[in-house]
Amino acid sequence: MIAIHSRDNPLVKRIHALSTSGRERRKTGLTVLDGAHLVSAALDAGWPLAQLVISDSGLLREEHRALLARCQGSCPVASLPDALFAHVSAVDSPSGLLALLQTPGGNTPVVSDTTSLIVLDAVQDAGNLGTLLRTAAGAGIELALLTEGCAQAWSPRVLRAGMGAHFRMQVHEHVDVPALLSAYTGQIAATVLGAQSRSLFTLDLSGPTAWLFGAEGQGLSAQLQAMATTQVHIPMPGQVESLNVAAAAAICLFEQVRQRS
Repeated sequence: MIAIHSRDNPLVKRIHALSTSGRERRKTGLTVLDGAHLVSAALDAGWPLAQLVISDSGLLREEHRALLARCQGSCPVASLPDALFAHVSAVDSPSGLLALLQTPGGNTPVVSDTTSLIVLDAVQDAGNLGTLLRTAAGAGIELALLTEGCAQAWSPRVLRAGMGAHFRMQVHEHVDVPALLSAYTGQIAATVLGAQSRSLFTLDLSGPTAWLFGAEGQGLSAQLQAMATTQVHIPMPGQVESLNVAAAAAICLFEQVRQRS
């Protein structure tokens, strides 16, 4: 373990840049995992870490020491004073442990007619995006397709909100959704209001479904709406205009889980 005490250290500068700059993450293909839960989730899924960094106070936690032992010999480790660790951390309340991770390359996703998936259209809020991925992973969805305009899926804030979902499913960004779904034979369900929209609770969700969720405010693009074979809404007896997109997705996805179980 290398002890670092200066903000001028190249590793410190590198981590700070990755924590604060989407451009730097895109350029290097690296991102920052903050916290034992994310580090453990990556290791459990067999993702190699490029670097581990721990704070002086973080070394006092048994959970952190166990992860250091688990990674012994597989990646470099550095320790930082608490103040310097807070400087490089991407979150307001640093956990005391972070890791650098190589993000997946731009492989073309494979869409199977036998499985369900989610499409996220221009979801810009990092918290919503991470929660959507976490919800989908919890519902057994294994593929997420993100259009242009979505928040950066592998940013530290989205990763933190996702709570390890990124390592349990395939997440593809900047996807040409119409091209990928053109041959999909499952149901394509768009959450929109309108004369043709059906109640979620009247649908047969026993088969594969591609769920389309749009950003709050603007909703789905016209192009994606036109691809839907089913328009769906969630009945709301209460006097509210709409639900948060992550809450709406949770209701839809777990209604499908309920029907299948």
